[in-house]
Amino acid sequence: MQRTIGALLCACLLASCSKAADTTAGGSGLHAWSTAGHLKVGIQRSPTTLNPILAANTTESMINRLSFSLLTTVSADGKQTLPDLAAEVPTEANGGISKDGLTITYKLRTGVKWHDGAPFSSKDVKFSWSAIMNDANNVPSRTGYQEVSSVDTPDDATVIFHLKRKFAPFVNTVFGESDDPMCIIPEHLLGKLKDVNRIPFNNEPIGTGPFKVARWIRNDHIELVANDDYFRGKPKLRTIEIKDIPDENTSVNSLRTHEIDWIFEASPNLYNVLKSVPDIKLLLNDQPQTLSIYINNARPLLSDVRVRRAIAHAIDKQSLVNKTTGGSARVANADQPPFSWAYEPNVMTYPPSIAKAKALLKEAGFTPGPLGIMQKNGVPFSINLSYNVENATRRLVAVQVQAMLKAIGIDAAIKTYPADILFANFGQGGILKTGKYDLNISGWIAGVDPDDHALFGCDQFPPAGTNYFHYCSPAMDAAQKEALATYDQAKRKIAYAKIQKIIGTDVPELFVWYPRQLQPTNPDFKGFTPNPVNEAWNAYEWEI
Repeated sequence: MQRTIGALLCACLLASCSKAADTTAGGSGLHAWSTAGHLKVGIQRSPTTLNPILAANTTESMINRLSFSLLTTVSADGKQTLPDLAAEVPTEANGGISKDGLTITYKLRTGVKWHDGAPFSSKDVKFSWSAIMNDANNVPSRTGYQEVSSVDTPDDATVIFHLKRKFAPFVNTVFGESDDPMCIIPEHLLGKLKDVNRIPFNNEPIGTGPFKVARWIRNDHIELVANDDYFRGKPKLRTIEIKDIPDENTSVNSLRTHEIDWIFEASPNLYNVLKSVPDIKLLLNDQPQTLSIYINNARPLLSDVRVRRAIAHAIDKQSLVNKTTGGSARVANADQPPFSWAYEPNVMTYPPSIAKAKALLKEAGFTPGPLGIMQKNGVPFSINLSYNVENATRRLVAVQVQAMLKAIGIDAAIKTYPADILFANFGQGGILKTGKYDLNISGWIAGVDPDDHALFGCDQFPPAGTNYFHYCSPAMDAAQKEALATYDQAKRKIAYAKIQKIIGTDVPELFVWYPRQLQPTNPDFKGFTPNPVNEAWNAYEWEI
């Protein structure tokens, strides 16, 4: 199969290249592509896998969506849930959600084929669920999937999920646009394996999406070709090349010279740099996203809420927004974005105040030590502050946060990690998943549903979920239970107001700003309308 796709790629290149060059800027040895029909994308972080149920970050999720499919997706504005592999979206009105809320039935599209020609069916959906629930597989999260007690497949076009309890975000979470969107994988290729962690499929995947992976040169580039049998319509693009460009300055230069057509999820600090550059289009799309300072609540120095509140008072969020995002972001005090129906504005806030921060540290038993560093029982308040080294914005934030913490007597040593190590899954020794950090500057993109149980639930410590903060609160768990147990949005809104107020009081993490994701592109790149969770949801409509 790989040879067949590679031959197709060569045919595309020979048919459409108007001018050849020795190599691309990335040194991959490919001939340069002409612009028409060929999209070139620059990414910061190299993927570690192309298996969608193992995806650990937004880069991998975007790439996966080029080749794989969900049951449901959402519109560009995030307000409408749309069918993908499902023929229709299950609701209480159409009977897809049972009256007791414990049975979710999907009618599936017919005639869908995997890239190798095998038919897609309900068996693939059931297998994908079982693969996610397989403890041997290094999946990033099982949120929603663990709420399922069993799955029935009465025929090839019907799949029925039986739930252990009501789970309100189910349709937008399980094989939908959640905070960890996981696509359907093929049963006929993977069904007999004990696990899918290290298999050839992860490098040479077979999906149902609009593009086929032709070749992956690790740490350099990925080549994809159009799947003309795609069930939503023949893709307008012929090929896509995804280039690893870890340095954003190089990305900017590559966009200016048209060596790439899109900088995937550019850092906010590029907004001021690029907004006056001719022949570059800047798209700012709202996302359920925050840039935050993650706090490892399990660390002795950070386990006291008074210390976490002191850190909150030390951070001047507006200054960080002004100096780093060029005004493209807004100060954040909660994890739900202002455009969400679940947003609660009345939460505890921590205006920047060195005096209040020092007073809280004193209450927590800290006294000034040598060189102005606070200490307790003779131990200085020294911690590490980490971020992924490829991200220029987080680098700028880290330096500023380090200075703000020093002003209140906290010594924060900056530590950097490559993204594929910082964000790796638990079984791969990921720094965040294994809790090997004190403070960390990272972004989080949630799903279209406000469900944040995987972040703050006591039962969601990795590897079970993504509670990187190792935070546990009975009050939080009770509010989360209320939010998940009803499909009534008004009742859920009350529960999420409680949740956001608890976060504001306990400060398990410190929200800094709500970004509007910057996507710089070649103006000739058309049909690019990212939804709030994934840029590639409508990739078959892209053209250049």
